[in-house]
Amino acid sequence: MPRSKRDKKISLTKTTKKGIDLKQNVIKKVQNAVEEFEHIFVFHTNNIRNGKLKQIRMLWKDSRFLFGKNKVMAHALGRTESQEIQINLHKLASKIEGQCGLLFTNRKKEEIIEFFNTYREREYASAGFTPSETITIPEGPLPAEFIHSMESQLRKLGMPVLLKNGVILVLNEYKICKAGKPITPEQSRLLKLFDHKLEEFKVTLQYVWSKTDGTIEKL
Repeated sequence: MPRSKRDKKISLTKTTKKGIDLKQNVIKKVQNAVEEFEHIFVFHTNNIRNGKLKQIRMLWKDSRFLFGKNKVMAHALGRTESQEIQINLHKLASKIEGQCGLLFTNRKKEEIIEFFNTYREREYASAGFTPSETITIPEGPLPAEFIHSMESQLRKLGMPVLLKNGVILVLNEYKICKAGKPITPEQSRLLKLFDHKLEEFKVTLQYVWSKTDGTIEKL
């Protein structure tokens, strides 16, 4: 069994008391998970706050997904060989960068890799997303689900609409978004109202560390 060094104290400087408490909480969760689980995956996602992550957590209740500031998670693992809490974790800590998280699991590596290689979900696009298609709303009456009270909301979001006899009319063909051009917050809201899911949510596995021998594998 690899040596355990989780008793090491992690020093966090230039931080308020509240900030220190939050960071120490993340550190404690990470270090407890290191003790409990056999494998640690570093993964990236295009939207780490996405609600789809909640669905994945439900599917993998026997595993643990942890998020936090990259520097804090790296500190928890140990950023140098002398600080690491298990063999070679300082090497894994150096891979924590960008929009990422840690997955702790006792499941077989092959099972994890197979699942996430095929997992894809359509999602509503957030502001700043660049669509690959143009979405246009034709001139004329909107479907019945667009009730009369939504007319003001649609106008505020930029749509040329008019309420007539309780029905919302689009006065002329309206382009919600254009392919290749990043969308605004208003366009993001309109795409959701018209139920257009343009973004693909996925989790990309980057590295995996195994406790048995301390190996790190690039995926």
